[in-house]
Amino acid sequence: MRVLVTGAAGFLGSHLVDRLLDAGHDVVGMDNLVTGTAVNLAHLEGHPRFKFIHHNVSQYIALHGALDAVLHFASPASPVDYLELPIQTLKVGALGTHNALGLALAKGARFMLASTSEVYGDPLVHPQTESYWGHVNPVGPRGVYDEAKRFAEALTMAYHRTHRLDTRIVRIFNTYGPRMRPNDGRVVSNLIVQALRGEPLTLYGDGSQTRSFCYVDDLTAGILLLFERGGADPVNIGNPGEFTVRQLAELVLGLTGSRSTIVFRPLPVDDPRQRCPDIALARTQLGWEPKVPLEEGLTRTVEHFRERLA
Repeated sequence: MRVLVTGAAGFLGSHLVDRLLDAGHDVVGMDNLVTGTAVNLAHLEGHPRFKFIHHNVSQYIALHGALDAVLHFASPASPVDYLELPIQTLKVGALGTHNALGLALAKGARFMLASTSEVYGDPLVHPQTESYWGHVNPVGPRGVYDEAKRFAEALTMAYHRTHRLDTRIVRIFNTYGPRMRPNDGRVVSNLIVQALRGEPLTLYGDGSQTRSFCYVDDLTAGILLLFERGGADPVNIGNPGEFTVRQLAELVLGLTGSRSTIVFRPLPVDDPRQRCPDIALARTQLGWEPKVPLEEGLTRTVEHFRERLA
């Protein structure tokens, strides 16, 4: 197939590009490099089946030639980024998704939307199933990301129902691994970088809030299975293993050998208290579940950051 991946220079997008190329597909990567980085794609320079286009998908997308699939992964995705870029985040969720869907429709291509567990907000249902409608504050600071993705899901389903476009929606839960930016504000990268630098590890609230961490290789495998075998309804892809942020910090300290202390800061506005996917649909429909234990994945991620910081 010939596949377009928007957000190709981002953490997830670049890993997805690698998997698609390994599977034998031709890949066009598109990114405006606002939160993505060309370093994530540098190893593909000169690759005969990869082409990079520097473009903001919130503007009209023109792509010559046949196209079999559009995987729309363009968006700021960490709190640091979408709180700094609120309008751009809303635009890529709305205009960017509209442009990507329009291209897929024009080319007769299958479309996949990268949605997020943030559509569930600060959930009142635990673990979160795809049938849960969420508990989101639309006017809070995090609403720019939550509502951008909720709108993108609604728009994707409208194209599916109105134009009979072949679509997929993946709801991605917390993911970690190599190619995360050291300063991206996500909890795994924050804690690892602070530990390696010997700085105090920053926890928000009392550290009892929970997250479920999926290693990037597991996640991208699930995404491609959903793309190949799934239907139009959203599917959670994530690791149902649930840890408190305090447990994560202690594990990072052990793996890095750091003597850093732990400090506590006020909990950010609308920060979810619990986040854990119900992956029954992924198990039954796709035959997928994560395989990499947290300690193993963190070990690989720590080594990546050791090299990067050195």
